[in-house]
Amino acid sequence: MRKSFAISAAGPVVVSLAVASLLSGCKPVGPNYTRPAYTAPPAYKETGAPNVVVPPPNPNGGTWSAADPSDGMLKGKWWEVYNDPQLNKLEDRIATDNVTVQQAMESYIAAHDQVLAARANYYPQLGLDPSVTHYKLSKNAPNITPTTSTSYNDLLLAGTASWEPDFWGRIRRTVEAAHATAQASAADMANISLTLEAELASDYFELRGLDSQIKLLRSTVSDLERQLELTQKRLSGGIVTDVDVEQARTQLETVRAQLVDAGVARAQYEHAIATIANYNASQFSIPFAPLDLTLPQVPIGVPSQLLERRPDIAVAERQAQAANAQIGIAVSAYYPDITLGGTGGFESTHGGTWIQGPSALWSLGAQATELLFDAGQRHALTDAAKHQYNAQVDAYKGTVLAAFQDVEDNLSTLRILNNETAVEQRAVDAAQRSLNLSNQRYKGGVTAYLEVITAETTLLNNQRTLTDLQTRQFAASVQLIRALGGGWDVTQLPK
Repeated sequence: MRKSFAISAAGPVVVSLAVASLLSGCKPVGPNYTRPAYTAPPAYKETGAPNVVVPPPNPNGGTWSAADPSDGMLKGKWWEVYNDPQLNKLEDRIATDNVTVQQAMESYIAAHDQVLAARANYYPQLGLDPSVTHYKLSKNAPNITPTTSTSYNDLLLAGTASWEPDFWGRIRRTVEAAHATAQASAADMANISLTLEAELASDYFELRGLDSQIKLLRSTVSDLERQLELTQKRLSGGIVTDVDVEQARTQLETVRAQLVDAGVARAQYEHAIATIANYNASQFSIPFAPLDLTLPQVPIGVPSQLLERRPDIAVAERQAQAANAQIGIAVSAYYPDITLGGTGGFESTHGGTWIQGPSALWSLGAQATELLFDAGQRHALTDAAKHQYNAQVDAYKGTVLAAFQDVEDNLSTLRILNNETAVEQRAVDAAQRSLNLSNQRYKGGVTAYLEVITAETTLLNNQRTLTDLQTRQFAASVQLIRALGGGWDVTQLPK
């Protein structure tokens, strides 16, 4: 049940306008937002990889902290740290051509428009209502006398104004919620861009790693072709049997099959890159280039910077502020709705006297409406808004925890891969020495060709494993940069 109170005439309205101007600057109802607290650890646990750059230690009793979220971190186009022009060209297309990013941009623009729509409620609504009407009344109608004119014009030119002062802060809280939602949408767009940039870079390095595999397999095929030719000559000389020749042929065809299989995987990565960069896959190709780049140094900063650099954390934090503002909107329903309105203009039956002083008309008024009974609806909605805020705070903290795990996972991956690569390199060197010895023994007639095949297979397997580990190091460095937020930080959010 709502109860309304109306005041009209000039005097009371002047008082109402004065009161409205005073109260419209009052503190809005509901809790003011404070960022959910989270204490970051002083340092990351996993910092043993050689290509990870850590900040200098905080001196004893010192209070060192980053002056800016971007200090000591990658900025802007983070992929340029790899110094690969082909990768730079592909990455640059994401911001301008990727349809998923464009979709996210449209969502942000729509959210920004919602802010403008909410802000419009700060101002009065003005309208114009002109009308020209000709009336013909019945001469037999009630209250019609012989001297009454039954045919006349009604010319009306009137303007209306209506304003709901933001006494309780409902409009301010609505604007706050819309603004936080728009910022969350912008951060979500940044998160989508970062995810796609990292996915493209990972696919690109996987493709380059496959090129290294293909180079290795091609070299091995050439070696095995020469080995088969040598074995056939030895067969002609009666030194070996047909078994040795067929074993050499089998080894050669096996590696050729592996070479074909690597080409299949390369084509799939090429198609994935074309899709992300918005190229026509049927007309897109990446030149053959083995992965011979130097693994770049990645500055990781201090853990507290992660809260300012991860766009997904910014999304969750902005959504928490939007949820907090909804509490104030719900609380404002406990207070009366107050509306000020007025009408002014000219009305006449003749055009010659239409816009004249005696034809002027006006009215001013104020109305207040208070809901007296709602069976607990407002209380339930307010309680629901509080629980929604608490849920969003938990979501924020969960996002932060997952972000720190993401960084630690990739740091440990880089450290372990570095150790594994060093061990695998020793295995490759040993396998190469073993093959050299087996070839010498075979040529000297000391051993069977099976020993050579075994040594060749062992060497090739270890070489492919080493190449795969080197590729995984690049992919892990990309994922570490993504986990650290790429080149983004919260200062890029729209104000």
